[in-house]
Amino acid sequence: MPNLVSAQAEIELPLPIASIPSSKAPPDQQVPANPSRWCVFVKVEIDSFSGFRVYPSKGKLFVRGDSKVFRFASSKNSSLFLQRKNPRKIAWTQVYRRMHKKGITEEVAKKRSRRTVKHQRGIVGADLATIAARRNQTAAIRSQQRLSAIAKAKTEKKEKESKKAKPARAPASTAPKVSKQQMKGGKGGR
Repeated sequence: MPNLVSAQAEIELPLPIASIPSSKAPPDQQVPANPSRWCVFVKVEIDSFSGFRVYPSKGKLFVRGDSKVFRFASSKNSSLFLQRKNPRKIAWTQVYRRMHKKGITEEVAKKRSRRTVKHQRGIVGADLATIAARRNQTAAIRSQQRLSAIAKAKTEKKEKESKKAKPARAPASTAPKVSKQQMKGGKGGR
């Protein structure tokens, strides 16, 4: 069952001109200087599906088995509700419009965004001082350090290769190779 908004609103509606007393009426019943001050409060319900206003004597009232009351402005709204349609997915409902930020005025829509405050932190293997020192280095110094690191890596690699080459084995004998099984006197690969 969709989660629906239920609210009540009171709207001031002016009385029709015919119901305003005439000027021949007693002073306590005469029309005030501003006729718009004659107002009647009308209890306006909110449609449980669409979010539209439901005026008195209009619409349908639906009471579910758990005694929850639903009000609908039209049969279209009640039909969609009974079909268990989600008002958030139906474009003309107020809930959909609110979710998709339709028809919001600019003053309401603008929100102040907090500016993120940037903090300098050290990284694993480098504290703030070394990071600041690296940042302040010139390009020439960086390239010089890079070249020296490359040269150092090359010399280390050559040293490793030369160490590998030195402990060379004695030349292998020209005798045929014999497997361990053959040495033990096995069947000889049959």
